[in-house]
Parts: sequence; C-alpha cells; structure tokens
Amino acid sequence: MSAFTAVYWKEVRENLRDRRTLINALITGPLLGPVMFIMLMNVMVNRELAKTDRPLAVPIVGADLAPNLVAALKSAGIDAAAPLSDPENAVREQRTDIVVRISPSYPAAWKNGQPVQVELIYDSSRRDASTPVMRVRSVVEGYGKREGAMRLIARGLSPTTAWPVQVADRDQATSQSRSALMFSFLPYFFVLTVFLGGMYLAIDLTAGERERQSLEPLFVNPVARWKILAGKLGAICSFSVVSLLLSVAAFATAPWFIPTEKLGIALDLGWRFGSQVVLLMLPLILLLAALQSLVSAFAKSYREAQTYLSILMIIPVLPSALLSVIPVRAEPWMYAVPLLGQNLGIVQLLRGDGMPAWQMGLCLAGGFVTAALAVWGTAQLYRSDRLAISG
Repeated sequence: MSAFTAVYWKEVRENLRDRRTLINALITGPLLGPVMFIMLMNVMVNRELAKTDRPLAVPIVGADLAPNLVAALKSAGIDAAAPLSDPENAVREQRTDIVVRISPSYPAAWKNGQPVQVELIYDSSRRDASTPVMRVRSVVEGYGKREGAMRLIARGLSPTTAWPVQVADRDQATSQSRSALMFSFLPYFFVLTVFLGGMYLAIDLTAGERERQSLEPLFVNPVARWKILAGKLGAICSFSVVSLLLSVAAFATAPWFIPTEKLGIALDLGWRFGSQVVLLMLPLILLLAALQSLVSAFAKSYREAQTYLSILMIIPVLPSALLSVIPVRAEPWMYAVPLLGQNLGIVQLLRGDGMPAWQMGLCLAGGFVTAALAVWGTAQLYRSDRLAISG
C-alpha cells in the first residue's frame, strides 16, 4: 500500500466515525439548503398563484359613482368591499393590500367626455401586495382603454387614432431561459456546498491534529511530506465531491415540487445538467481543499481554524453577490477566473444555452492552474517542522 493510499483511507475512515463531520459535510450543507429552498419556493409560488385565481375583495370608495367600472371589476373576480374612512392609513397599517378611490367628480366628467380619475392606493414596498395591485391595475386600465375606444367610435373615429404608435413585443426569452432568473443563485449554493463539505475535515486534518499533537508522529515516518498532503487533500476532496453530488441530486427534484408549468418556465436540472456542473466544479473542489488546508495550517487550535475559515467563506460568495447586484456581459477572459467562470457557466446551463468547448476549457484550465498554485503553497508549508508543533 502506498503512502498516499494509507493516509487517504486513514483520514476517510476516521472522519466517517466523526458524527459532526458527517452531519455538516453530508446533511447540513448539501441537503438542508436545497430542501429549505424548494419548500420555500413551493409555498411562495402556490401562494402567489392562489392570489391570481381566487376572488379578491377590494375596498372601493365611491363605488356608487362608477357602477360600470365596479361591474367590470366584479367580472374579473374583484368584488367591491365596504369603503374605508381613511384608506391611506388602512394600507399603511396593512389592513388591506389596495384601496380604489373614485373621484367625486367622476359622474360629471364622464358625462362630459372628460378624463376621469381613479386612485389606486397601495404600498409598493410590500412584496405580498404586488399581485392584487397588478390585478386591479390591469382591469382598470383595460376598462379605460375599452371605453376610450367606444368614445372614438361614437364620434366616427377609428380607435387607432388615439394610438398612432403601437409597441409590438418580441420577447426572445425561452421558457428555460426564464427559469435562470429564479434559480440564478444555484452557483452560490454549489460553491458553498463544496466549501462546507470539506471545511470541517480540512480543519480536523490540520489544526485538529496539530492540537491533538498527532501530526508530529505522522511527520516522523520516512514518507515524503507531499504524499501525506496528497492523502489529506484526497480525503477532503472526496467529502466535497459527495457533498456536491448530494446537492445536485437534491436540486434535481425541484421540478417535482415547484409548479413550473403554471409559471411558464421549463426547469431542466437532470443528469446532463448535473454532470456538467460537477465537471465545472472539479477545479474548485481541489482549490478550496488546498486553501482550507493552507488557512487551517496557520491555526493552533480547531476553534481558531473555524474562525479563519469563516472569514475565508466570504470569497465564494463574492461572484454570485456581485453578479446579482451588477449584471455584466460575459467576456471570454471571465471564464478563466475561478469562481466567476463557474458562476457564468452554471447560469448558462440553466438558461439552456449550453457551454461551448472553449468556455468549458477556460473554466477548467483557469481553475486547475489556480488550484495547482494553492496546492504548491500548502506543500511548502507542510515542509516546515513547525507545522507539527502545537502552541
């Protein structure tokens, strides 16, 4: 048995018996996040869809002034509720999502063919009120356009006279590309899963053994230090790969629970998508394992290494956070940047655009080169005898 194999299986077996490592690497990271997200999305989507289908009761101030408008609202499933004495305060206190207020001058202005005013009172900062507001607004605007067209016809004019310029929408988005808007966070989830999958093992194999003073007997053996490091990195990468596979498999069940057909999107997270994601993440698995081992080597205790790696965890978050706030047009060089290239690539796969061979090659090449540098830096640190000394 080679030194690499001996170290690898020793670390794997020891950490398989560690309940804390197993829970964090194989349950908390890869499964808890996807399950919570899928459940949350299922609840939110079904709640919003229910709002669009069920009858909606809206307080209308001055409903008797515009009976035809009220009838149009009723035909669209929007019933007139009792008017409120202070609609602004009612909306502010969230006692209602929206209030319709009809101007007292509505009957006279309507009779004279003049513009009439209908106020929609709502709070745009309330996300849960957006669906009722959109429903009421669309009905009122549709009623206004229809009545305006009837006025033109009564005067012997074509309705198109009022709209000399017509906008024709030609949306090029596909049902699958629209799903990328909802699941654009997936790269962050996958990177975080890889990070958490190997983090506790990396801490235990470096700072933990240093604290337990078990590194010194290991280094005394007539074995090259790089072989010891290779065995430890192999064990960390194995846990990270398993964690990533579990996360990919968990997200693959999302179309079973989220009513994508009602949202008009197509979500393809099957084996083809999963295999390409795993391929894209391979360089990051080695890179993060090396960085975690490198950072943990500077810590003198398990708890200190946890603190250091908690700060290091910010790095995988940055590309996803920046791209969500500042959308950028992908340039060829970006695919060679670790983390950024994976983020762009996974979003492309979500959209159904696929990744050309040159983009995949840049992602893998840039990631493996950076990972090799990180491994080399960690190997240099492993050559020092001070690593085995605790305190």
